[in-house]
Amino acid sequence: MWRCGDKELDTARALVMGVLNVTPDSFSDGGLYAAVDVACEHARQMVAEGATIIDVGGESTRPGSSEIDTREELSRVLPVVRVLANEGVTVSIDTRHAQVAQACVDEGAVIINDIGGFRDPAMVEVVKKNSVGLVIVHMLGEPKTMQQTPQYTDVVEEVKAFLVQRAQDLEAEGISHDRICIDPGPGFGKTFEHNLALLRATAQLANVGYPLMAAYSRKNFIGALTGISEPAKRVVGSVAAAVYAASQGARVLRVHDVAPTMEALKVLAAVQ
Repeated sequence: MWRCGDKELDTARALVMGVLNVTPDSFSDGGLYAAVDVACEHARQMVAEGATIIDVGGESTRPGSSEIDTREELSRVLPVVRVLANEGVTVSIDTRHAQVAQACVDEGAVIINDIGGFRDPAMVEVVKKNSVGLVIVHMLGEPKTMQQTPQYTDVVEEVKAFLVQRAQDLEAEGISHDRICIDPGPGFGKTFEHNLALLRATAQLANVGYPLMAAYSRKNFIGALTGISEPAKRVVGSVAAAVYAASQGARVLRVHDVAPTMEALKVLAAVQ
C-alpha cells in the first residue's frame, strides 16, 4: 500500500497516473487544458478510463524551460486541484516549489510529485507537516540546462543511489516508508542511452524497497526509438514502455494516454 493522506493506494498491480498539464507550453499538449473547465473535464475522462491518480502540473519542465513565478503557477493549478479534490479525485501536484505544494495540499491534493527530489529544505518541511504521499524524482541539474551535457559513470547505479539516499534521508526526518515512491526521472538530465539503460533496469530499480514510478510517456526518448517527432503521436511507443515497466515491477505508470494503457494492462494481467 502507498499511503497518501487519507487514501491508501493498492500497489499490488500497477496503478495509472494520468498527466494533466495546465500550462500553455507543455512539450506534448501545451495549451490544450489551460482553461479550468477543460482541464477538469479531461481529468474526469482519464478517471473514467481507469486512472487512479491525476497529476496536475502548472510549470513546464521540458528541457530548456525557465522557472516561472510561483504566483503564476498557483493561478494555474489551484482552481483545478480544488475542483478535482472536491469531487473525490486522488490528486497529485507536480511541482518543485514548496509554496505551491502546500497550497495544493490545503486544497486537497494528497501526493507531491517533486522533480527536485525533495532537496529543498522548504519542501521537506511541507511533507513533514502533512501526511501526503511523495514521489522523489531524480533530475541532474535544472530543466533549463539539464540536457546540455548529462554525464554519468554508471547511470543506473548513480540514479538508484540518489533515490535510495533521498528516501532514507526523508525517513530520518520522520517521513514514513509507506508514503514514498521513487522515479528515476527519464528525460531529466539523461541522454537517449541513459534513458534506455534505466528502462532496461526497471526490475533492479523496483527492488530497492519503494514503489517505482515509470514516466516515459511521450518523451523524446520514445520519439527517438520510434521515429515519431510529434509527442502526441507517440502513443503506441509510450504504451509499450509503460507495459514493459509494469511487467518488470513498476507500480505507478505516469501516462498521457490512459485508455490504451489500461487496455494493454488488461492483457498483461491475463498472462502474468
